[in-house]
Amino acid sequence: MSGPATIQPRAGLPKAIAKAISAMAQPIAEPLVAIVLALLVGAVGITLFSGLVAGHSNFDVGLPIAAYLALLQGVATPNGLTSTLNYATPLILAGLGVGLGFKAGLFNIGGRGQFLMGTVGALLVATVVGANQSSYITVPLALLVGAAFGAAAGFIPGALKATSGAHEVVTTIMLNYVFVFATYWAISGPLALPNAHQPISADVTTTNAALPIILGRDGHLGILIALAAVPIIWFLLYRTTLGFEIRAAGANPDAARYGGMKTNRLIVLTMSIAGLMAGLAGATTLMGVVHQIAPGYDTTVGFDAITVALLGRSNPFGVMFAGLLLGAMRAGSQAMQIQAGVPSQLVDALQAIILVFLVVNALRRWLDRRAAKPGSMSDMGVAVGREAEGVV
Repeated sequence: MSGPATIQPRAGLPKAIAKAISAMAQPIAEPLVAIVLALLVGAVGITLFSGLVAGHSNFDVGLPIAAYLALLQGVATPNGLTSTLNYATPLILAGLGVGLGFKAGLFNIGGRGQFLMGTVGALLVATVVGANQSSYITVPLALLVGAAFGAAAGFIPGALKATSGAHEVVTTIMLNYVFVFATYWAISGPLALPNAHQPISADVTTTNAALPIILGRDGHLGILIALAAVPIIWFLLYRTTLGFEIRAAGANPDAARYGGMKTNRLIVLTMSIAGLMAGLAGATTLMGVVHQIAPGYDTTVGFDAITVALLGRSNPFGVMFAGLLLGAMRAGSQAMQIQAGVPSQLVDALQAIILVFLVVNALRRWLDRRAAKPGSMSDMGVAVGREAEGVV
């Protein structure tokens, strides 16, 4: 007779657990590595040019430490925290729009124009309605119209792609310039402050259209709007049929079309929602931060939002943390310049370096996949976007 049977552990179980842990850690590890590498590159640059900073010798290895400590100290104050949230608000809103586009396989580079159109929409309400209505009517209406103007700006490239196949990267870049000059025309013409010495808009604080201050010295209501948008977009993506269709179309548009999904409608709708988020970013910035704009008004939020979306892997909560990180860097940059003598523009360089590392890593994975399964070079931009947020 044979002895009692013994249960042998599955040999592949530890490997499966390790693979699962690796899969969960990868979305977090890659952005963190990109941030650390960018800080190291920034430290090398600071050291190399330390001789240009007053009071420091050539190749002062202590200057990068002093600069980064000053940056942290600039954030770790009540005003610094409020500034972080103010800087992060438009980045989170616009980043959610870019990330939503990535989920659908769309590369929206039109955030600049969509942001400005949202600004124009909010300014239109402040100029036409604000003086005759209370803030309880003007503020919500300005936010809604600003979001609608941004959605219209996103609808155009979405409709062009759905109807003619025009690539959204090309159309959004071209439309950026159209919307920039449309903004200049609006501020110089119908939305200009009457009897002003030079073209400038009305101050929204005088037209009952300013967002109320809810935190510290200048923390405005737009902060709560951005934070509330994060779970809303997450719910849209992961708990609704529309979100499933968006993700399915982004992962495999041919399979989604074969499954009966109306991919052209999804393209238009996704780009419109992305524009809505960027327009809302423009409206909250006007109503909560700048209050008054001149014809030279412009923004980098649209391009910064691409970094935020890539850094957050297009996950709404990841986008929120990425926006807060870049907002903190902006908020602490002035303290870094004052205390350590390192120009605040270093933050722009760090942000660009982070983006480079993210794109290089995504491009490397895409090239590996392309070597195994050849694809079209014309879709490289979208493929890199998908790689960076883990779609393919």
